[in-house]
Amino acid sequence: MRVAWALAAAVALATPVAAQELALTGEGPVEILADEAIEWRRDDQVVIARGNARAMRGTTTVFADRLIARYRDRQGAPAAAAAAGPAEAGEIWRLQAEGNVRIVGGNDRAEADRAVYDLDRRVLVLTGRALSLTNGADRVTARDALEYWAERRMAVARGDAVITSENRRLEAETVVAYFVPEGTAPAPAGQAAAGRGVPGANRLERAEAFGDVRITTAEEVLRGDRGVYTPGDGIARIFGNVRITRGQNQLNGAYGEVNLKTGVSRLMPAPGGRVAGMIVPEERRPPPPADLPPAPAPGPRR
Repeated sequence: MRVAWALAAAVALATPVAAQELALTGEGPVEILADEAIEWRRDDQVVIARGNARAMRGTTTVFADRLIARYRDRQGAPAAAAAAGPAEAGEIWRLQAEGNVRIVGGNDRAEADRAVYDLDRRVLVLTGRALSLTNGADRVTARDALEYWAERRMAVARGDAVITSENRRLEAETVVAYFVPEGTAPAPAGQAAAGRGVPGANRLERAEAFGDVRITTAEEVLRGDRGVYTPGDGIARIFGNVRITRGQNQLNGAYGEVNLKTGVSRLMPAPGGRVAGMIVPEERRPPPPADLPPAPAPGPRR
């Protein structure tokens, strides 16, 4: 038997906020459904939904085995409404999802064992195994935690962080990824996008990587201490202990810049240093022997 309950969200601010993927922001109540039961703990101001539980608002839906919604009394609500229950006077400030968590919104999808929404800060934190955030053709994974900051359209992957995009793979200890709505002009170099838009297809605008950085393409591997990748122009910039490897060839320096679209690489040394490299020339095989007529048979001995 399916049961449902609706609560207002804590983020109904005086200034309207545009609806965003993977965020229960916007206006209107959060509808909570469950196949088994919905429990209201009035003294703790908690609503617990069990069994194929779902929380829905706008274009975003949170699926989990169990949902725990913590609410508070909404300002200005009459005392009679507060006594009637959270549906009349409560606003959610924290939503916790546990077990087989899936979050779907617009073009985005997230998966984890556990998810916590802080609706006041508009932050989603995923933990557990197989953490992933898929945004169109881009996919972000992590081992320890995966955060999504809805206001800035920013994802932070911690521990064995990986971004896969267009046959390219970026790996690091920590990766910070910035997204913008599809069709938005790229932001100037070194600046984050404003991050406000309407639901729809998003794209990766910039990725910043920290610690044991590796960028892998079909032709080469870039390694360094820090890195910045902008898919719009295909430029990857690597800083600190840089190594660019292509086949048996390798270049070492302090700063490297690679255009992943054209394959052109530049490597610069540290002040007072040098760029080192090992270039292995391709082996030239000798041409095949020319076709010669067979030698004449030896004549009889005399």
